[in-house]
Amino acid sequence: MQASEQLSNPFGNPVHAASTSTAVGTSSSQFLNSSYKIADILIAAVSVLGSFIVTNLATMPANVAGFLALRVSVKNLLLMAFFTLVWSSIFRAAGLYQNQNRKLNLGTILRLIAASAAGSSFALLFVITSRAGAFRLDAVLVSWLLAVSLAIGVRIMLNALNGPGTSWKHQRQVLIMGSGGRALRLYRGLTARPGADYRVLGFVDSAAHSTSSEIRAMMLGEPAQLEDILVNNVVDEVLITLPVKSCYTQIWNAIQVCERIGVESKYLSEIFEPSFTTARSGRLEGFSVTSLEPVVDDARFVIKRAVDLIGASLGLILLAPLFLLIAIAIRLSSNGPAIFDQDRHGRNRRRFKIYKFRTMIHNAEALQPSLEPQNEANGPVFKIRDDPRITRIGMILRRTSLDELPQLFNVLKGEMSLVGPRPLPTRDVSRFEEGWLLRRFCVLPGLTGLWQVRRRGSTNFEDWVQQDFEYIDNWSLKLDLQILAKTIPAVLKRAGAM
Repeated sequence: MQASEQLSNPFGNPVHAASTSTAVGTSSSQFLNSSYKIADILIAAVSVLGSFIVTNLATMPANVAGFLALRVSVKNLLLMAFFTLVWSSIFRAAGLYQNQNRKLNLGTILRLIAASAAGSSFALLFVITSRAGAFRLDAVLVSWLLAVSLAIGVRIMLNALNGPGTSWKHQRQVLIMGSGGRALRLYRGLTARPGADYRVLGFVDSAAHSTSSEIRAMMLGEPAQLEDILVNNVVDEVLITLPVKSCYTQIWNAIQVCERIGVESKYLSEIFEPSFTTARSGRLEGFSVTSLEPVVDDARFVIKRAVDLIGASLGLILLAPLFLLIAIAIRLSSNGPAIFDQDRHGRNRRRFKIYKFRTMIHNAEALQPSLEPQNEANGPVFKIRDDPRITRIGMILRRTSLDELPQLFNVLKGEMSLVGPRPLPTRDVSRFEEGWLLRRFCVLPGLTGLWQVRRRGSTNFEDWVQQDFEYIDNWSLKLDLQILAKTIPAVLKRAGAM
């Protein structure tokens, strides 16, 4: 794919989108905010436990058994929960989660020192309630020093991960629906700062409504054409600036289109009750907006990403010998590389290279058009149970799903998650004829999912999509863990993978 692609534009005005090779698809500011909050809660707990250990080091050699036998009581757990809750509230009250305090400068460091001092003072509760002086006053000071050091260190790391040039950070590509004064002010506000989180692709409104040459030059179509524009282009958000009184029907139709396709929309007043999306209020360049998110994007997604990183890292380390054996077996049994890569569509239909162990002959993709008449799957996907292109080693790898293991690299890169809808090839996605099918792309694709643990090997596309939507609409961390726990038994019981 080229570094940029031209947007489909009914008015004939060329507008270019940024590269669509790889993206996580969440707002970097939301991710950073959630990361700060979770990190600060963990820092609070670690600072208390660490200070207890540090201040009791002198007695440990003589009483190691007694130290290891310390009981975790309900009282201590409740105290720790209260302490972390108070800590989080103090950091929020200190403004440490506001945009202007994300950059680590002298002012932010002073806020961190003050907030940590206030939070650490509540560690006196452990001094008062501990038996035989196990938690002493000097532990409170150590707790504060640990907390300040960890808070500054974590923020340096998170800011570095979120800074310019990081491979997973991409601008949000947005459409502005409307062409009046508010639309123009919003556009200028979003594009005024270099390196902003947003890239405006163009405007959707009647060309006759706009008096601005700036807007007319970026007009992509009329409201009735919104679905076609979203289907043909990579769009993360639709920002609706139409006046509610005169354009109520157009706004409502636009929200329904965005819901159906799985694209986030934002509008300037809270008067609608969407069916699938989650409404969240906020401010954008001085405007009060409500964001309609096709999936709930909160702190749980930071935990999901942490699980992905830990799981993929451990998997790659522990399975390295198996990777080597499989690669050798593939190279010895057939011509061609051991690893096969293919363009797939990820979140918001951004393309990325998926990695798999090669299970077919080296020119398999070139032969696919001749096999189309043998396709056993209904709908736009392509599947043949006894595909003649599959090698003998490839058949074993597919039945055991070992061919999917290199996708742990995709998980590590942030292009996939351990759990989610399976990423589809560009050939399949290009044959989607109905916009509502695109809602499956509003989350990261996964290494495994509901379809893999329930209907593995099925060729029914409608059933597949239903499983994907059930996952999206009912997502939770518990559901992810359940799917992961069922994946290996599902692979072992159903040898009919395709």
